Order: sequence, then C-alpha cells, then structure tokens
Amino acid sequence: MDFTVQAFREGETKRVEFSRGELTIDHPVEPTKSANGTLIEFRPDEAVFEKFTFKDEYIEDLLKNYTYLNAGLAIHFNGQIFISKKGLLDLLDEKMTEPGMYEPIHLKDEDLEIAITHTGQYGEEYYTFVNGQHTTQGGSHLIAFREAMVKTVREFYNKNFDVADIRMGMVAAVSIKIEEPVFESQTKTKLGSKDMSPDGISVRNYVHDFLKQNLDNYLHKKSATADIIYKKILESEKERKAISGIQKLARERAKKVSLHNKKLRDCRIHYNSNAERKTESSIFITEGDSASGSITKARDVGTQAVFSLKGKPLNSYGLTRKIVYENEEFNLLQAALNIEEGMESLRYNHVIIATDADVDGMHIRLLLITFFLQFFPELIKNGHLYILQTPLFRVRNKKETRYCYNEEERLKALKELGANPEITRFKGLGEISPDEFSNFIRKDIRLDQVRMKKEDAAKELLDFYMGKNTPNRQNFIIDNLIVDEEML
Repeated sequence: MDFTVQAFREGETKRVEFSRGELTIDHPVEPTKSANGTLIEFRPDEAVFEKFTFKDEYIEDLLKNYTYLNAGLAIHFNGQIFISKKGLLDLLDEKMTEPGMYEPIHLKDEDLEIAITHTGQYGEEYYTFVNGQHTTQGGSHLIAFREAMVKTVREFYNKNFDVADIRMGMVAAVSIKIEEPVFESQTKTKLGSKDMSPDGISVRNYVHDFLKQNLDNYLHKKSATADIIYKKILESEKERKAISGIQKLARERAKKVSLHNKKLRDCRIHYNSNAERKTESSIFITEGDSASGSITKARDVGTQAVFSLKGKPLNSYGLTRKIVYENEEFNLLQAALNIEEGMESLRYNHVIIATDADVDGMHIRLLLITFFLQFFPELIKNGHLYILQTPLFRVRNKKETRYCYNEEERLKALKELGANPEITRFKGLGEISPDEFSNFIRKDIRLDQVRMKKEDAAKELLDFYMGKNTPNRQNFIIDNLIVDEEML
C-alpha cells in the first residue's frame, strides 16, 4: 500500500510518502505557488484488499458532507470540485427529493448548526453530525433536537400539539461540536455523550436553550413561515385523527400476531440492539412460501430474518397513510420493521427485497419500492433498502459448478468449463435448493442498494409508472418495445 500526504501552506509545501505504515520518502520543504490545502493519494494494499473497487457515488457523498460542514472548503476529487457556500442549507437542497413548504430555517452558532424545513412527504428525515462524523443512527444530539423542536413549537403557538403532527414531513440537518465525544460503537454512527464538554454542559440543555432562543426569534420575525408550519401541523392532525380508529385496531391486530407472526421468521440480533453484530442484521422480503422456505433454511438465524408476502402487494401510490393500517400485509410489514414511530427503532440494517428475476418479480419489487417511497422514504434515503441479486444460470461439469448472474457470466462459464456442460436456468427462487441458497446470502451475497437523489425526480417517475395514466404507459411500452429476433 502506498500513502502520500502533501501540505500546502503560505507559499511552501511538504510531502511525505509511506508504504505499509513505514515512512519511505521524506521530501524537504519547497516553495510553491499553489493555494493552501492538502493533497492525499493512496492505493489500498492488495495483500489485504484482494479485490477492491471504489464506488464514486459513496465517496462523493462523504466528500460533499465535509463541504456542507465547512462552508467554503473546496475538495477536488477525480476532476470534480465539491464546494458549499451555504453549509447545511446546501445539504438539504441536495437531499430533498421534493420541494420544501417554506424557505429552510438556518440557525447557527460556534458549536451548533441547524437547518429545518417541512415537505409533503410522510415521516421524518434527519442528517446529523458530530465533529464532522456522520451519525447515521443519531444519538443524544438528535434526541435533544427532536425534543427541543416540539417544546419550542408548542410554546410559540401556545398549543399542546401532538408530537407526530409537529414532526410529520420535517427534514432537518444538525451538526454539533463536542469535546471528547463518546460513541456507542466503533463505527461512530450513534452519539452516546450526554455532555458537550468536560465541564458538564448538557447536550440536551444546550440544544433546548439554542432552539428556544433562536427558533422562537425566527418564527416571530418570519410570520409567513410560522403560518405555513401552523397549517402543516393542523393538516397532519386532521389526517391522524381521521385514521386513529383503524390505526388502533391495526396495532392491536399486529400485537396479537407478533408473538406468532407466520409471515415473519425472525433472527436473534437486531439493528436497534447493542449487539456487536447489529449492523449485519437483515430481513429478506420474499414472494410466496417456496422462496421463503429456501431462504429460511439457508439463512444465518443470528442475523437474517425472512418476511413472506402473499402474492402481489397493493399499489399504494397516491393513497394516504390509512392504507398502511387497513392492509394487513402492509401493517404486519411495518410492525416487523418497527418503523411506525420512525427510523430510530428500525430492527434490521438491511431490508432486502428478494423476488424472482421475472416480470412478476420485477413488478413486486416496484410495488414494494413504491410503498417505501410513499410512506417511509427515509428508509431509502438512509441506505437501508436493497435488492437481492440471485443467479439466473447454473453451469456445471463433473468437476466444477458456476453460478451466473447474467448472460456475460454464462458465456464465460461455457467457455472455461469446456464442452457440453449442464446448464440450468433458474425461473424462480423456489427452484434454488437451501444448500445452494447459502452461497448467495452469506459472505458472497450480491446486493444492489436502492438509492434516491434529488435529480431522480422520484415523484414524477412514480406518477408516470405507478399512477392512474394507463393509456400513456401502454403507449410508452409499445413505442419502446424491443423484440428479440432469436427468441421468435
């Protein structure tokens, strides 16, 4: 592994080079005309990382976060320049997939920066940071912010609004600086610190006092924004009360079956626990009993759960939250994931859609993705939703078996295994035996993450493909139909 660091400061530059942790070249200080900054170059050690690849989209997200947290900082990566002028306001603009109802509120002091707005989506969406570290699981600073937001809004309007009504559709970014922060795990994704500094300043009190003063002042000055927030809360309250009856019945029904939910074959370790392997926790959402049976027998019972669907789920696009409680399958899925009250109690880090690689399987994928986009978009935005890739072909001879995920891999296997190998085309997951399935859901599992960005125009895509415009979709299919002459 080669690792190089070069610093540029006040017309001078210093460069040092390392290999496998050892200093190899210590260059002398030299004059330079370059601007102040730092250059880092590295190549992973192939002895440790045998087959490594870089996924630019993940790296770019990390680099963008650093620019949002340090307004004015420019980061150069593969010919691109990432820079933010508005800090967390730029983060919200990047992450929101639908426009905010009002101009985002931006509050900032030396140790705390907050950006807030509301959208028309269901659920809540948060991006939290501690000393530049993205705390994807939140922690004490997020708990303090959510509490302080509710308390401040209630006091400003002098009304005891329900917590869910205040936070419904809220999108916020919170960045806090803490001396010697304590995280709940090595991955540093959740803050455990109760204090901001060794002097014992409480995170909770600090955030509460900050919002009480600054958000209250902002709402008094920006009466138009205050009116929009008030109307949004009343709309959420109206919808919540309209479904309260069916919601209560659905919760009671889910509670009764939770001890013996035939659709759910649970695992022992969950994402919302303190177990060492909690980040490995997964749930496979399958179609039918045959597929779920194979996965259930092949899974790791410690970290892998299975939820079995009965046929195709309902197309939920354009429907209200009421359908989640009226539809037994959606309600049980919501209960299995434990996301009704938000992502903080999510039971599985990886929510994996495992359907057949055919037209019906693709349709079920779309229906499930539509469901999550409609009611739990933060599940996707926080990187928890995946598609399981399973092989289309098995190619084998007497000595070796190859599993091929596409036509290119199949042709390569045919070439390398010699004459007349046996070829099996898997039509569905139920055709794959449990012994074989263990090869596809353990260490060699192939997952495609479902990702959503602002430019994806999710609302427009859903409206066209899942909305009530059947004639337009039919014309689109006819105009774009590709006929495979070899199959005729």
